[in-house]
Amino acid sequence: MIHKDWIERKTLKKVKCVHTNAKKYMVNHMLTEEKVYDVKNETEEFYFLIDNSGRIGGYYKDYFVEVND
Repeated sequence: MIHKDWIERKTLKKVKCVHTNAKKYMVNHMLTEEKVYDVKNETEEFYFLIDNSGRIGGYYKDYFVEVND
């Protein structure tokens, strides 16, 4: 049940959105190209991050590149 406290959790890494050209879903409302987001959790296929709505959302990793601090 870690999803209940994801917003308060430590950031795992930062990723930058490189495109919002989704084949199936409308992600351009929740992601902004070139914006850097904090990743709170990740799986093999998804990043879970705080999106433009201020809430946690799960997005395919192909929308992002990792940012090195």
